[in-house]
Amino acid sequence: MKINKKKFIYLISPNKITNSFYNDLKLILKTRKVSFFQLRLKSYSQSKKMIIGEKIKNICKKNKVKFIINDDPLLTLKLDADGCHLGQKDMNIRVAKKILGKKIIGITCHNSIILARKAIKAKADYIAFGAFNQSKTKKIKYVASVKILNKIKKFTKIPTVAIGGINAVNYKNLLLNNANFLAISGYIWKNKKYKPLEAIKRLK
Repeated sequence: MKINKKKFIYLISPNKITNSFYNDLKLILKTRKVSFFQLRLKSYSQSKKMIIGEKIKNICKKNKVKFIINDDPLLTLKLDADGCHLGQKDMNIRVAKKILGKKIIGITCHNSIILARKAIKAKADYIAFGAFNQSKTKKIKYVASVKILNKIKKFTKIPTVAIGGINAVNYKNLLLNNANFLAISGYIWKNKKYKPLEAIKRLK
């Protein structure tokens, strides 16, 4: 998987999709800073996710952004998305690979080298670590430090994604410590100071 240093953002959807969301997404993706967009909707029905997913997929395609589905390889297949992100409690990566073939599969590894080694062995396309900071999006169970990003790079070239409370103040430190992509949600969608486009422009 190619790494474009200028496109370092792995954007995660807000928890609720509003009418203004699609226009905001178009503007954000035109900045050419986003490599991945993940659809992460915990409280929506499958049929609603399909409708929303089709719209997002088209916006992603036009902007050459990889469209990823959270937790659900079967929905990934139905939507013909680019890939799927799996947590440690989701479907086993080997089973997911049988369903998805050559599509992208990323794995959450929290703050664990052991989980990362397992994911690498199972041929994950990227591995995600966190949380690196307090987050508005998720309750934090695991805390990660930049040491893990530097350790990982000593034995693998697999792309790494950093997650957890990332914003314009703390993002550079993660990029300087070997994170290839930064998973961001709350800073963009729940920012009380800046609109989504203004917020993303501050990540240079």
